[in-house]
Amino acid sequence: MKRLLIIIAGILLCAGRTMAQDYPSKPIRFIIPLAPGGGGDILARSIAQKLNEKWGQPVIVDNRPGGGGVIGTEVVAKAPPDGYTILMIATNHTVNPSLIPKLPYDAIADFAPVTQLTASPNILVLHPSLPATSLKELITLARQRPGQLNYSSAGNGTAGHLAAELMKMMAKIDVVHVPYKAAPQALSDLVSGQIQLQFSNLMTALPHVKSGRLRGIAVTTMQRSPAIPELPTMDQAGLRGYRVDQTYGVVAPGRTPAPIVAKLNGEIVSILKSPDIGQRMSAEGAMLVGNTPQEYLDYLKAELQKWTRVVKEVGIRLD
Repeated sequence: MKRLLIIIAGILLCAGRTMAQDYPSKPIRFIIPLAPGGGGDILARSIAQKLNEKWGQPVIVDNRPGGGGVIGTEVVAKAPPDGYTILMIATNHTVNPSLIPKLPYDAIADFAPVTQLTASPNILVLHPSLPATSLKELITLARQRPGQLNYSSAGNGTAGHLAAELMKMMAKIDVVHVPYKAAPQALSDLVSGQIQLQFSNLMTALPHVKSGRLRGIAVTTMQRSPAIPELPTMDQAGLRGYRVDQTYGVVAPGRTPAPIVAKLNGEIVSILKSPDIGQRMSAEGAMLVGNTPQEYLDYLKAELQKWTRVVKEVGIRLD
């Protein structure tokens, strides 16, 4: 039986290599589970155009927003594993399994990771009236005033909510969540002083930090942001191991032959090194990644475990 399995694996590997040599021989559909016009959509269209130029085959961007990314993601989970349907995923790919009962796919098993495209930080910002100028001072203040400080977010289960709850868990502090219906109002009330702190989109909050209307404390990625390099990361500021990336990445349907995944990886990682892509993403506050399929798989698994733990311990529910 073992010998038979080895023979079958060898046959499949050879078949996969043959497919990769001919790949792509027809148009590729690039599913984006986001509305047109946002940063992820712009990045996907840039990659699609360059793949088209490289391979001479159309790469058709197909926006399928809705359901927190579930609608478009399900399309790819059920697509043939031949490399002709690929998917851009964002941070919510590893959060949804904890927040949405009975997902119509497995976030890990039903997909073949190609590469992580970007990592963007949130920024922890405070209203200047709060007597804290560092993360350590904020944590000390929160411990002195349990349940008296508050933070805003764009709603339950959003990036800002999850980032703050992870901080609360790791620092063992009690800060009250004030959910809003949308990010602009949550930030506006922070700037006006009705709210005391927030994990905000970096590029949205940056003008307020530069003007002094908000105080920047730290960024949430493991590397400092080129957009505001003077700010430490949460890890550097004292909360060891803290990491919250706002990411985009590319995956294919599960069981897509490894040679095809490798070919996609090589081309997309090469595209990420293009000067125009780098300049565009830098303007959005994003850092380019371009890792291997295995590295991206390891990252996705770790993120899934992290957010499962946070959602369960905090008891987060969607609005």
